[in-house]
Amino acid sequence: MSTQVPEEEEQAESVEQETETAVEQEEPSYGDQRRSQRDAQRQQSVSGAPADVEGETFQLKVFRYDPEVEGKMEPRFDDFAIPRKKGMTVLDALIYARDRYDTTLTFRHSCRQAVCGSDALFINGRQRLGCQTQISDLEAPVRVEPLPHQDVLKDLVVDMEHFYDQMHAVEPFFQPEEESDGELEEYRQTRENREKIKMSTRCIWCGACMSSCNIAAGDNQYLGPAAINKAYRFAMDEREGENMKEHRLNVMDQEHGVWRCQTQFSCTNVCPKDIPLTEHIQELKREAVKQNLKFW
Repeated sequence: MSTQVPEEEEQAESVEQETETAVEQEEPSYGDQRRSQRDAQRQQSVSGAPADVEGETFQLKVFRYDPEVEGKMEPRFDDFAIPRKKGMTVLDALIYARDRYDTTLTFRHSCRQAVCGSDALFINGRQRLGCQTQISDLEAPVRVEPLPHQDVLKDLVVDMEHFYDQMHAVEPFFQPEEESDGELEEYRQTRENREKIKMSTRCIWCGACMSSCNIAAGDNQYLGPAAINKAYRFAMDEREGENMKEHRLNVMDQEHGVWRCQTQFSCTNVCPKDIPLTEHIQELKREAVKQNLKFW
């Protein structure tokens, strides 16, 4: 005896099968498309340059770390294939990698003219400004890491709070002892004195010198070369007067002040503004000694 399926049930099964097929063939959402695109770009960054990139490329190795994302808590390096262009800086290469390959790549930058100091990085084993460092001056692969001896917040971004605390500890602002002659009269300074402190005024608070200092790495209380240089800038400014100079030298003449410097010149070697930091520290040592000498 044969069993016949009612015509209505056959039609219902057909409609159900067509619906399932339509669901399977439904296009992915915009978010899914973006995620797939990013995954493909990341794979391209490791395997080589994407098809639409013409000309010579170089390998950019970037330190990656994100303590808030599972799977990225272990530090690693990502490789990016970057097209080589005349005049390209390390900052340009990082921006290209972020915009083209991985929008989660995190680093600091602002003025792009070596003035703000926000993009100080550890590039090919040396503290440098990303916007100031030409790719053509570096050997491949170009390896970019966050500044050493600082806590890493994410990727190439480090915690600068301690550095700023050390800078503010030396009172980095002008404190004249006497009022100027007139209400609108400027504080007078000789050309010779201005020339003496000129280089010390060029500090851009990038933290490269502090990162390079082995003493600062082992002594968290050491003021560091940047802060001491800032103290030098005001202590040697004739407009503040002898009493204020004595106060600043007393701040420097401490266990964790100028006497912790071991004259390694590492800070001077990495300063992007060519400030003779070690010389300034040694001069403050001499001034502190002279202040403590008594002949009566």
